[in-house]
Amino acid sequence: MVALFPTAYHPSVGYMAEVILAEEIFVEAYETYTKQTCRNRCIIFGPNGRQTLSIPVIKSNGNHTLTKDILISPHQPWQKIHWRSIQTAYNNSPFFLYYQDHLVRFYEKNYKFLLDLNLELIQTLLELLKIESRVKFTVEYEKNKTNVKDLRANFGTKQIDQQLNYPHYTQVFEPSHGFIPGLTTLDLLFNLGPEASPYLKSIKK
Repeated sequence: MVALFPTAYHPSVGYMAEVILAEEIFVEAYETYTKQTCRNRCIIFGPNGRQTLSIPVIKSNGNHTLTKDILISPHQPWQKIHWRSIQTAYNNSPFFLYYQDHLVRFYEKNYKFLLDLNLELIQTLLELLKIESRVKFTVEYEKNKTNVKDLRANFGTKQIDQQLNYPHYTQVFEPSHGFIPGLTTLDLLFNLGPEASPYLKSIKK
């Protein structure tokens, strides 16, 4: 199966569950950029519950800017804020110390384009999850794709995919807020470690 995804910043558990199912993975680069989506934001589980991390972006051509041309704003210290938030959320999780060195570099390196950052992030996640898939970018925009599982409109950050079954796993702040499903894959990785990949395979439509 060939699957077509939107780009995503620290993609959700549902996103990565679809990635595991796909034989070929394409990320849409030529769509008109959609704001307030997984493209530049993710949801972590912080001390106060669900917490949104959002990358500030610049649309160089206004509302007609293509995703491939979206710039990351250099005027806000988002990397410092995001990494500090991730540390606060997951420092006490079982596998944070094991994985942190693989991820902290994304908050120390300067990126110009959102698509470049997201690609490197997902490639790192695939390696850590021991998923052998490779990600390719589209070379043009096609509104109606045939013979492809089109997921470009999926993975909003306000609502989880209700069609997926999210088995329970232990989360750091679960005693205070209960189990929160469908968060960023980081939540899964830091809490389950090597069991994160089997968990993704267990999610059924």
